Amino acid sequence: MSGAEPMVAERPPDRPHEASLTDATSTDATSAVTDLYRGHALGLMRLALMMVGDRGTAEDVVQDAFAGLYKRWSRLQDRNKALTYVRSAVLNRSRTVLRRRGRPFRTVHQPPVWSAEAAAMVAEDRREVMEALHRLPVRQREALVLRYFCDLSEQEIAAAMRVSRGTVKSTTSRAIAALARILKEER
Repeated sequence: MSGAEPMVAERPPDRPHEASLTDATSTDATSAVTDLYRGHALGLMRLALMMVGDRGTAEDVVQDAFAGLYKRWSRLQDRNKALTYVRSAVLNRSRTVLRRRGRPFRTVHQPPVWSAEAAAMVAEDRREVMEALHRLPVRQREALVLRYFCDLSEQEIAAAMRVSRGTVKSTTSRAIAALARILKEER
């Protein structure tokens, strides 16, 4: 070996090249999270909007949830549950927003102008239900929104809220009763 030849450290034959492994993982994460975003971002945005009450904050909540998923993709144990992870992250971030506001969401609900559903929500009865929904405790509101707005099963709600199915059932039941009381008081 002459002095002019550069020394190249050989990698052990039993270890794959770390850069190509990282690139493959990054490409896998980018593709998977992008597909998940395209398929579910709008529904998760609606969920966040129902929880926090304003579009800008809802968008931030959903973007943060997807950024967190991307960041943790390599550590995700069951990638088939990525949607459950993101949905839980949206709920958790919504709770954080509400907690940081220092007071519960108590404003009159104004349907977002940007969605086609806004026109359907303008009706007085729906506006009253939205106002009553935002007067419920956060957990009860979450249970009702996930059940009736997102149309999730009890098992999916339990996974998103990180509680048992029994807790979902009792929370939903109490929320419906409380919502009925609030609506009755307003009339």
